[in-house]
Amino acid sequence: MIVLPVPAFIFTLVVLTAATRLGTTRFERLRAEADAAREEFRVIQAATLTLLGLIISFTFSMALDRYEERKAFESAESSAIATAYMRATLLPPADAARVRSLLVSYLEQRLTFYETRSLRTLAETHLATARIEGLLWEAVTVPAGQNPNSITALVVTSVNDVVRTQGDTHASWNNRVPFTAWMMMGSIAFFAMLLVGIGIQRPARFPQILGVLPLIIAIAFFLIADVESPRLGIISVVPDNLRELSGTLLHP
Repeated sequence: MIVLPVPAFIFTLVVLTAATRLGTTRFERLRAEADAAREEFRVIQAATLTLLGLIISFTFSMALDRYEERKAFESAESSAIATAYMRATLLPPADAARVRSLLVSYLEQRLTFYETRSLRTLAETHLATARIEGLLWEAVTVPAGQNPNSITALVVTSVNDVVRTQGDTHASWNNRVPFTAWMMMGSIAFFAMLLVGIGIQRPARFPQILGVLPLIIAIAFFLIADVESPRLGIISVVPDNLRELSGTLLHP
């Protein structure tokens, strides 16, 4: 399940603010116990907030690692396509021209994959990419079968790398923080905000300053969800390497 950045921010802010308000206006018995054991309560409150901060930091670190992985796979795709394009010259002229033309079309589809935000366009790109991969494989295996040697094997290996790196990219884009982890992190944040509210001594009304902490946590959740949404977030994987390669192949 994909957690979208803006809904995650709004939902987190509303729920955590409500939890803080609930803690300040309800649970009179718990508040009385907290007043009676103020030092012990502060230890529990601080430990809960510290644990929440550590979990958010760990989750953000995981999201950043996956973002860097997606960038690395984009670079690997560009390198694989460029290598296959150069090695295509090892084939007979007619086969080489066909392979190069297919690689240019394939590169255009890969750029669309990285840049589009339309799910319909994405589905069309997947179909077009699969079709071109089939044509590419046929374009190199037929001449390799007719003249099997180490030279044609290099071309076959290059096209195989093109297909493999594309699969690695798709796997990395589908690798996200599990929804169960989001639920557990949200639950800890909810109870932490309850403790913050309960810790307010005899509140006459809801202190507006208490809204700052839910806002900060909501921003942290937004940032994690944004990094985890390479297609729908603000922080996206920009295909600089593929764009540069496209300019080189189309305008040598």
